[in-house]
Amino acid sequence: MFTTADFRNGLKIEFEGDPYVIVYFQHVKPGKGGAFVRTKLKNLKTGAVLEHTFRSGDKVDKPDLEDRDMQFMYRMENAYHFMDTATYEQIYLGGDHVGDAGNYLIENLPVKILFYRGEPIGIDLPIFIELRIIETEPGVRGDTVSGGSKPANLESGAVVQVPLFLNVGDKIKVDTRTGTYIERA
Repeated sequence: MFTTADFRNGLKIEFEGDPYVIVYFQHVKPGKGGAFVRTKLKNLKTGAVLEHTFRSGDKVDKPDLEDRDMQFMYRMENAYHFMDTATYEQIYLGGDHVGDAGNYLIENLPVKILFYRGEPIGIDLPIFIELRIIETEPGVRGDTVSGGSKPANLESGAVVQVPLFLNVGDKIKVDTRTGTYIERA
């Protein structure tokens, strides 16, 4: 069990029967009355964010969460198929579980899948991945690194803004948290 003294950003707790992660917390000690902790909690199953105030000393449960190393296999319609790298067991997740991460999935990409009570509820991508540009406008002589940018379609299906000097076939490093170009790979 966790007490309010254990609260920190990123802590995963079980609240009202669902797994939550603490997005923000503030310990408040008013001049009159008892101390309390204001929190913003994000539901790990639905993504909904709620605000809740805990009295100082309240206890919450630890959720039954497990991270498993998996590998993305393929996408079929709105289902994403993954293989456990330890047991070779295959699972599939629907588009609602994968969310925006589906824009960066390519075959054989290692990912972590979060399980709650044995049921997959979310996916955690590597922070940086390398993807090949499959479609973009051609670069023009005189384009520089400090110049403008242009949209580029990547092999995973994502579209990112890249510098003008990049062409079709170039590999780039992309930040999966923000969906932005980092550097040429």
